[in-house]
Amino acid sequence: MKRPYGRVVCGGVDVHRKFSKVTFRDAQGNVVARERLDHPDRRALRRQLLRWPKGLPMALEASFGWPWLTDEMLACELSPQLSNCLKVKRMREARGWAKTNKKDADLLSLLPLEKDDWWKVWMAPPEVRDRRELMRFRADLVAVQTQTKNRIHAILQRHGIFHEFSDLFGGQGRRFLAGLCQEGSEYLGEAAWKALRGQVALLGHVRSQRAWVTGQLRKQLEPTALTRRLATIPGFGLILSHVVAAEIGDIGRFANHKKLAAYSLLAPIATDSGEEDPDRAPLGRRLGKRGNRTLKWAFIEAAHGAVRKGGKWRAMFDRHTEGGKKNRNRGYIKVARELVKVVCPVWAHGTTYQDKAPSRPGRRRGKTRRSSRSGTGQPMPAMVPAK
Repeated sequence: MKRPYGRVVCGGVDVHRKFSKVTFRDAQGNVVARERLDHPDRRALRRQLLRWPKGLPMALEASFGWPWLTDEMLACELSPQLSNCLKVKRMREARGWAKTNKKDADLLSLLPLEKDDWWKVWMAPPEVRDRRELMRFRADLVAVQTQTKNRIHAILQRHGIFHEFSDLFGGQGRRFLAGLCQEGSEYLGEAAWKALRGQVALLGHVRSQRAWVTGQLRKQLEPTALTRRLATIPGFGLILSHVVAAEIGDIGRFANHKKLAAYSLLAPIATDSGEEDPDRAPLGRRLGKRGNRTLKWAFIEAAHGAVRKGGKWRAMFDRHTEGGKKNRNRGYIKVARELVKVVCPVWAHGTTYQDKAPSRPGRRRGKTRRSSRSGTGQPMPAMVPAK
C-alpha cells in the first residue's frame, strides 16, 4: 500500500532497542500514517527512510539510542529533533494518556507543530559524540578502580588485617598486598584469600587499561585555544579540560552558570515550599539526578585537584568541612559548584583564569563611597534623619 506522504508535514519516533514506532501528521495535526522501523537490518531501514519526504521534521526523545538513528536520518536528508524526556512525560500525564508505544509516537509527532521550541534539547553532533567515547571510558575505569580498592579494604577489615601505610596502593602497600596474595595469612580463610587475590589482579588490569587510555588520549588530544584556557583553572589538566569541552559542547546553550550547574548535577534542589526560613536548611535538599553524570564527575575530580593546590580553594573546602574533618564530600561539591562559575566566563568571554576576579568596567578603585556628586564637583550633602 502506498503511503500518503504528500500530506505529511512532521512526525514522531518512539525509539526502542530493536525497533521504533513512527507517527506522521499533516498540517492540521491529524494522523496521516503510522509505521514501524526495524533496526537490525540497516539497509532496509535506510531504504524506508529514503521514502520519507526530504527535510521532514522528526521528533525523538533524548533517551538512550538516539545518536545512531539521527545519523541515519541526517544521511537520508531528514531533520531529526530531540525532545526533553521529562517534559514529554509531563505532557503525557497532563493529557491523561497511557504510556504505550503508539501513544508515545503520537505525542512526539505533535511537538514539531508547537509554536515555540520549549521541548527541544541540544543534539550533539557526531564529532562531539566521538570525542566523548574514550573520555567516558577513562571515567568508567576510574570508577571501577575506586570500587575495587574499596572491596580490597573491605576484605582486610572483615578479617582484622591492619597495616600502617598511608596509601595501601602505593609502592610499599602493593608489596604488602602481593605478599598476602602469595602466602596468605593465618587470619584469611581460603575463600577470602582467593577473593583478595582476584581483586588485586583486577585492580592491576584496570590500572593498566587506564594507563593505556590516558596515553591514547594524550596522543590524540591536541590542545586547542579553549582547552588551554580551561587548563589554567586550578584542578583542570589536559584530560579534564577536554572532558568538559566535549560534554558541554556549546556553552551558548546555557543562559548562565546556574543552568550549567543544573545540567552538571551540581545545583541543589529541595522539596520545601513557602517562605524561606534563614534559621534552617530547606527540607529535602539534595542534588538532582537528571543531567550529565560525566560532567558532574569531571567537576568533582577538578575540585579534588583544586583543593590539593591550596589557596582560596582549600580555604573554601576547610570552611565547609571544619578543616577537612567533617562532610568532605559536601566540601568537594561546594568547590565543584564554584568551578562551574569559573568555567562559564573563561569559556564564554575567551579569557584565562585569574585567581583574583577583575574589577567591573567603570568601577572606582580605592574608596567605595563618593565624596562629591558625579559630574558636578560639589560635595555630597550630609545624611540627616528624616523628621
